[in-house]
Amino acid sequence: MSDVIRDPARMFAEPDLIEIHRPDGSRILRSGIPLPDTYARCVGDWLEHWARVQPDELFLAERNAAGEWDRLSYGEARRRVVAIATWMLGQNLSAERPVVILSDNSIEHALLMLAAMHIGVPSCAISAGTSLMSKDHLKLKGNIELMRPGVIYADPVERFMPAINAIADLHDGVVVAGGRSQIQPGTLPMAEIEAHSDEAAVMKAYAAITPDTIGKFLFTSGSVGTPKAVINTHRMMCSNQLAKELIWTFLADNRPILMEWLPWSHTFGGNQNFNLVLRSGGTLYIDDGKPTPAGLAKTLRNLREVSPTIYFSVPRAYDMLVPELRKDAGLRESFFRRLNLISYAGAALPQHLWSELEELAELAVGCRVPMVSSWGSTETAPLSTDCHFQAVRSGVIGVPVPGTELKLVRSQDKLEVRIKGPNVFPGYWKQPELSAASFDDEGYYMIGDAVEFVDPDRPELGLLFDGRVGEDFKLLTGTWVHVGSLRVKGIDAMSPVAQDIVVTGHNRDEIGFLIFPNISECRALCPGLPPDADLADVFLNPAVRGRVQRGLAMLKQVGGGSSTYPERALIMAEPPSVEAGEITDKGYINQRIVLTRRADLVEFLHQDVLDKTVISVHAAV
Repeated sequence: MSDVIRDPARMFAEPDLIEIHRPDGSRILRSGIPLPDTYARCVGDWLEHWARVQPDELFLAERNAAGEWDRLSYGEARRRVVAIATWMLGQNLSAERPVVILSDNSIEHALLMLAAMHIGVPSCAISAGTSLMSKDHLKLKGNIELMRPGVIYADPVERFMPAINAIADLHDGVVVAGGRSQIQPGTLPMAEIEAHSDEAAVMKAYAAITPDTIGKFLFTSGSVGTPKAVINTHRMMCSNQLAKELIWTFLADNRPILMEWLPWSHTFGGNQNFNLVLRSGGTLYIDDGKPTPAGLAKTLRNLREVSPTIYFSVPRAYDMLVPELRKDAGLRESFFRRLNLISYAGAALPQHLWSELEELAELAVGCRVPMVSSWGSTETAPLSTDCHFQAVRSGVIGVPVPGTELKLVRSQDKLEVRIKGPNVFPGYWKQPELSAASFDDEGYYMIGDAVEFVDPDRPELGLLFDGRVGEDFKLLTGTWVHVGSLRVKGIDAMSPVAQDIVVTGHNRDEIGFLIFPNISECRALCPGLPPDADLADVFLNPAVRGRVQRGLAMLKQVGGGSSTYPERALIMAEPPSVEAGEITDKGYINQRIVLTRRADLVEFLHQDVLDKTVISVHAAV
């Protein structure tokens, strides 16, 4: 379409980077674009504005039981928020008794979240998998014990009853059953909490909200041990969205339309994307699919019906989407038709996926679609850097956003990055010692990530994510292995077999890879096998093993010493487990948890005599 903007020069503010070298060797990076002090007081300001300016415009849409789209306008959303907030005012809610949401993304989920924030009460969305995939509910119990909620929402409530029963002694709140539920004893139907409205009372509470009022609690993804609830204030969320508007200037005239699966229990989906739509007066279609073999078909159906203007996702999801776009011209045309840009975050996008997306865009619409990334965390609401320009390659996370300051500190042989700004959290809920330990003596949040410059002589070209400082390890030779960059290189080298990789070799002589495979692509490499062939036969097939072995050889040929390439690899038959914390709802691999949970396989991979299932760089397959 000729009216779709895809020119980065017309879409984004020109990067303006200020760099200060300090006597202690650290460096300060900040944007030269100032962040005004006057931004929205609270998230509710956006809903109030659009409900007044465009009450009939579509805000949210979701599939109903019949497969049709249920739609919610801005005016109707505001009306229902006031009704729900009226009921909440009678529940003695506060930061000490917040609203907890156990369910996946939905219109009701959004309304409860917005209603709580409209009266100065935090909401806390907890990953549905924490309730539905656990047998002992230990993680959920820890979450609820920390929150002590006054309201718990679940839909359909009957699916969540084992979890709700498991936490019954840990709170005294009301359990609200969503609209798709078969009402259970001791629960309150959603319809009953929307029965009455007292707008004057709601708006009185609304007027008392300040930028430092807590808007949300978000649990850090992939956490183990004591749960960490990140305080998210209205200041954090509102300053973050203003920074986004200042650098994504095309949003002023282009209301975003998203097809969105990323869970609102995490900051990427719940803060960046949901708030981006709400602040810009856009439309969010709730994708009931996920980047899983079972959920992909739903995502594809939705993308055939709705063409997004911005598509946010994670590398694992693009790995599953690209083969479908390649073989389905109708899906490809619908996906790219009005797409302004493609955004990925959470991990570097392997270069082969970057290149394929560029080629598919040219095939569909005759030109490339800008691909950008950003970087941040739950503790930064989430945006800290943004690549508001066409990067020279995958993995570029851009430059600091307006209002955010980075401090780069040499750590081992990496540049550790620390963050300060209005988007940074004040601390973890009810964990003052952990909160204090998260900041250095200058007040910078120590996120634990590392970065490097695309070109040290041209810092305006942006930063590259260089992995977690704590993920890197030493071989027995004493050399450091940079897990983040090696993982991405490995996925590229072993395309299309490797969907994700965990790097092994801690305190050993050599590096190994645990490979989580793209099973459909592996089967496609084995035309001689039946479609339902056992996975063990697929992974032992010479075509699959040969592709991995060539990838190992390619990495070794690049050179750089034993800390830069793996000697051996093992393909995992068991996918990463959400319940065990190996992978988050967003598809991010937790290296540490996989290595701990699969310690026996690590030993198996590194034993002196290689099993036939282990693929070696030294032997032809």
